[in-house]
Amino acid sequence: MEQPIDRLNRMREEALQGGGQERIEVQHGKGKLTARERIDLLLDPGSFEELGMLVKHRSTNFGLDKQQFLGDGVVTGYGKMSGRLVYVFSQDFTVLGGSLAEAHAKKICRVMDLAMQNGAPLVGLNDSGGARIQEGVVSLGGYADIFYRNVRASGVIPQLSAILGPCAGGAVYSPALTDFIFMAEGTSYMFVTGPNVVKTVTHEEVTSEDLGGAKVHATKSGVTHFTARNEAAVIQEIKDVLGYLPQNCEEDPARLPYKGGDETRPELDALIPDSAQQPYDIREAIAQVADSDSFMEVQKDYAENMVCGFARLAGRSIGIVANQPAFLAGVLDIKASAKAARFVRTCDAFNVPLLVLEDVPGFLPGTDQEWNGIISNGAKLLYAFSEATVPRVTVITRKAYGGAYDVMNSQHIGADLVLAWPKAEIAVMGAKGAAEIIFRKEIASSDNPEATWKEKEAEYAELFAHPYNAAARGYVDEVILPRNTRAKLIRAFEMLENKVDKLPRKKHGNIPL
Repeated sequence: MEQPIDRLNRMREEALQGGGQERIEVQHGKGKLTARERIDLLLDPGSFEELGMLVKHRSTNFGLDKQQFLGDGVVTGYGKMSGRLVYVFSQDFTVLGGSLAEAHAKKICRVMDLAMQNGAPLVGLNDSGGARIQEGVVSLGGYADIFYRNVRASGVIPQLSAILGPCAGGAVYSPALTDFIFMAEGTSYMFVTGPNVVKTVTHEEVTSEDLGGAKVHATKSGVTHFTARNEAAVIQEIKDVLGYLPQNCEEDPARLPYKGGDETRPELDALIPDSAQQPYDIREAIAQVADSDSFMEVQKDYAENMVCGFARLAGRSIGIVANQPAFLAGVLDIKASAKAARFVRTCDAFNVPLLVLEDVPGFLPGTDQEWNGIISNGAKLLYAFSEATVPRVTVITRKAYGGAYDVMNSQHIGADLVLAWPKAEIAVMGAKGAAEIIFRKEIASSDNPEATWKEKEAEYAELFAHPYNAAARGYVDEVILPRNTRAKLIRAFEMLENKVDKLPRKKHGNIPL
């Protein structure tokens, strides 16, 4: 008879082998790590405590009784990441393709419940072929159990999802409900229906990469927030993002030690071109304002007219939302509005102060934008800023035209502080368009319409194309020299660090989705 300790050791060794050495080699051959190798990269050495290692499924349908693996295709537990408590589940593709069914789902739900009860982040490492068909409706029920917990945890604890293999059907919706999605280039895919189903239903021929690869979701759909060249780089990105976030919604992000010095940045004085029509890269302003090498951009390749990301300011974690004049002149369109709105709400949920760098000529006109809902999508950004209770500071670097001026965290919708550079233009529209409308009859009746137009444009610009009317009315708190921006922002966020702002009591708002 096998001794109890020997039996335990044998079972543990069996669980550590997953689907067996042959399948592990196949996994490695695809350039992928195993479920346990991923956890080892994610967590501090020796800190992982596994839960449910000996769990097995209970199904006997279609020969499943002869395919039982300890752990049932997912490794779950908790550990430390840079000394912080983190809960994790890592799906094992070597076991039944990482397919999700009753026991597999219960293990994931178990760590989700613990994460909520103990107020710590949850990291999901997804590598699954989808629902385990042989188990029928209990597989679908397992997915729904996870979805329900994702929603309950939303805004309470950070939830991060790495896609490290195929992720199809119901498997895509749990990541979509989490705060950030990470994908590995060349080995990870996300789609509701795969290429074969697409071909059958729509007769389109498409590869997995073109349908739902990392590049597609980073540039076209915006589903993924970060991509990296391999799994190790993805896991490092997860660590980096969590470094800007707190453990839960009741805490503030950790503040790093910072030794102050000369905070002036003379390079900013020359950033804005003399011509209002000439572009510049707002990332250059971010690099000068934020702590050195601290900016981590979110959805970098999607809606490039809007730049969003985390940074540090004198060691303090902040979220940055900035119009990008180097792409579509920094205009607000459907994608940019939704991208920024989501980021603003994420920062607000986890007590990350917001810095807005504004240079916006307005909303993008056109039938495509109107027919696809620029009104409701632009309203998402307006709603997100208006609802946010974290410290919010805006710096108007150049243009702030029309309704976009209101939407980009103006004082009217709750900004705590609004600063402007001397070249800022705060008006209903640009001088050229305004002159054409206001002086249309005068221009048309003139002997030299072009000269009259230029004259009236200059007249309008003199009256409105500057920050001083807004400053006179208190809508701009201070007009500052660009070189002093960083110093002003450090003091502003220090001043606001004890801000208290409560929303009216309600079940929840009704954001224009």
